[in-house]
Amino acid sequence: MNTILVLLVEDDVVDRMACRRRLSATPGGRFRLVEADDGERGLSLASRLCPDCILLDYRLPDLSGIEFLDRLKADPDDAVRSIPVLMLTGADSAAVATEAMRHGASDYLVKDAIGRYLELLPSALERIQRERRLMKEKRQAEARFRTLVEQTQAISYVVATGRPDRFHYISPQIGILGAVPEEWLNNPGLYAASMLPEDRNEVLAEVLRCRRDGLPLRLEYRLRDRSGEVLWFRDQADVVHDDTGQALFMQGTLIDITANKLAEQKLIETRDELRSLAAHQERIREGERQRIAREIHDELGGLLTGIKAYLSVIDARCMQAGRPADPLLGDTAALAQEAIDTVRRVITDLRPSVLDQLGIWAALDWYASQVAQRSGLECHCEIMSSAASLAIDADRSTMLFRIAQEAMTNIQRHAAANKVRLQAWCEDGQLTLLIEDDGCGIAGAAALSSDTSWGIRGMQERSRSLGGELSVLPRAGGGTVVMLQMLLEMHDEV
Repeated sequence: MNTILVLLVEDDVVDRMACRRRLSATPGGRFRLVEADDGERGLSLASRLCPDCILLDYRLPDLSGIEFLDRLKADPDDAVRSIPVLMLTGADSAAVATEAMRHGASDYLVKDAIGRYLELLPSALERIQRERRLMKEKRQAEARFRTLVEQTQAISYVVATGRPDRFHYISPQIGILGAVPEEWLNNPGLYAASMLPEDRNEVLAEVLRCRRDGLPLRLEYRLRDRSGEVLWFRDQADVVHDDTGQALFMQGTLIDITANKLAEQKLIETRDELRSLAAHQERIREGERQRIAREIHDELGGLLTGIKAYLSVIDARCMQAGRPADPLLGDTAALAQEAIDTVRRVITDLRPSVLDQLGIWAALDWYASQVAQRSGLECHCEIMSSAASLAIDADRSTMLFRIAQEAMTNIQRHAAANKVRLQAWCEDGQLTLLIEDDGCGIAGAAALSSDTSWGIRGMQERSRSLGGELSVLPRAGGGTVVMLQMLLEMHDEV
């Protein structure tokens, strides 16, 4: 155990001797005593030796205890000013002792006539040293805390759980908002006043709820700095407990995420612009498909029909002349018919006329029958009355048809399915298009994120461009489910 250096400032020889004997009698020789018989010598020794504690008699020949304390606390050396003082007072001087405590004394003992205060002296000095050591450790911990938090870019703060509207500490980084810590510590309303009016009620309710109930806080909101600029912050705070689990305070950080929010907003705007561009390009492609399909129908279809008609005339003339027609004429007519069928299929793939003439629901029903006819799949198309009553605009009709077309093409190429079900319905203003098969299914989420899943990605982007959301999921019992969900405006319903 370290020796405690005690400066005894006492003019009475008998009292000095009594104190010396009592402290020297403590086990282990814990105290080392230095003595002064007046105030001036005591102040000189205190400045030169900087003892661990001063044992001060109130009545000195040159200074009063209060004057001694005032002179000690005015010393330019911080170490001297912080020396704890144990005041020795007379039996009838409790008011003097109280005054001494106000002037900086750490504690006091009343010198009674029979000397009982001498028995208390060692424990009082040890208690003062223990409190001094704890206070020093506390200041060191606070200094380490301040050094740590004030080197970060975030605003660190401490609030009491019982008084959620008051900050106990806030770091100098509050300067981000053009303020100093004292402003926020002395003016609890400044925090709420810095919030945007449209955010204030919701944010304050959540912040105060978490601080009051001791719940972890994770929130993002906006604050306005002194110049009026709006900054985004992420508020993260947790309750600090003592060893018994009692909540002490809530410690948190305000992290400036303005740059992230601006980048996020820019990314959203760029994504929206890209989707608008993709939708515009898709409309151009659909228009071009429609134009090409029309030209093929009008030009190439007409030419092939004319060729087949000419072949029929030649074959009829041969029969009238009583001579057999050249077999090549029959083969040529068959090729012409095959070419006409191919043209019809190409026109249908480019832009089925039923989509423009009869609408999306008739087009889906027709397309399902075409897939069944071509592939041998058992296709069931069910358009619920809730969907059939909707008047879908041209862009959404095209999107619905193309997604169904892409999904059915994937099923034919990859699913090895026997049955396909296509169903559409509308509930609470949300249109749902579901296409499911009983095939081999998808490999999982990894397959959807691979570089080869451009068809699925294309369907998803096509749906998002018009406010829809498309998901591709495994089907219970095997197979795949493609589900498109899209909110519709009220005027879409007829």
